[in-house]
Amino acid sequence: MITGSNDLDFEGWVCPMPLRDTPTIVMGHGGGGAMSGELIEQLFLPAFASAATAELGDSAVLPRPAGRLAFSTDSYVVKPMFFPGGCIGDLAVNGTINDLAMSGATPLYLSTAFILAEGTALADIGRIATAMGRAAESAGVQLVTGDTKVVDSGSGDGVFVNTAGIGVVPDGVEIAPTRARVGDAVIVSGDIGVHGIAVMSVRTGMEFGTTVETDSAALHTLVADLLASGVDVRVLRDPTRGGVSATLNEIAKASGVGLEIVERDLPIPPEVKDACGLLGLDPLQVANEGKLVAIVPAEHADAALEALRRHPLGAGAQRIGVCVADHPRMVVARTGLGGTRVVDLPIGEQLPRIC
Repeated sequence: MITGSNDLDFEGWVCPMPLRDTPTIVMGHGGGGAMSGELIEQLFLPAFASAATAELGDSAVLPRPAGRLAFSTDSYVVKPMFFPGGCIGDLAVNGTINDLAMSGATPLYLSTAFILAEGTALADIGRIATAMGRAAESAGVQLVTGDTKVVDSGSGDGVFVNTAGIGVVPDGVEIAPTRARVGDAVIVSGDIGVHGIAVMSVRTGMEFGTTVETDSAALHTLVADLLASGVDVRVLRDPTRGGVSATLNEIAKASGVGLEIVERDLPIPPEVKDACGLLGLDPLQVANEGKLVAIVPAEHADAALEALRRHPLGAGAQRIGVCVADHPRMVVARTGLGGTRVVDLPIGEQLPRIC
């Protein structure tokens, strides 16, 4: 976690111009000339540290790994850029790693591209880049190529990040939303709705008596442990935008089965429930950045829960439902009163710029 601008030592930067004398981004930083080079050499590369290759050029020549390749890309526009437990930097790294992990892949390489608004503080960009480097190093992935563009003030605000990732899928691993079958168990790896409420708490100034921190984390080691347990993992998804609701609906539509979840079994922290009550939100539709949804055969559910709970990131794993033949391509929830309600896709963005 990056806690403040004091993490950066401006006096340690090698070149006295323009970074020391220009505390904010100017259009020249995106012009491809000396200022662009100094931004990369004096800010990004030191911040990325050992997670980055020395060149970090426009393209990377990489060794060909054994197995099938997984490739993913995502863009991050979260506002505010800093929130309890993280920032847009580690969020971008973890998010792309997780997209790869949901196919069973081991992540290897990431690209990093930045769109910077004129006037953004270099100290803030340094904090974000440092968070990215630490997250990549912790996950064991390399930052191998990148790009930086600057837009004039008014065309954007703050920092937008795009990351793309390459990973390798082991032979024999077949994970896809089309593989869900009637009778399969639906499992979530822990508390839901935490990331969205962490961001909203900063944006709206809400207080809950305790700080709600993002659940942002790289999930590839959790997935590796689940696969190593011998469980037949049919489907994996990370319930980010649109939350668990959107994820379950996507699985139901892709596989043609119905999904039935039990509301009392949903792991929703009290502070998330309280915040959603105040804001009129459904916790099932709030974004997560460090949780996964797994669909496994019913006879493998206990083994899957055991494997997940042995890992720190899956300690709160719960079985929340089942795939059914009824209401194909739909998701319903059993309420505490014994009735059912349709869990539909959210209409538009409930929480803009949450990831």
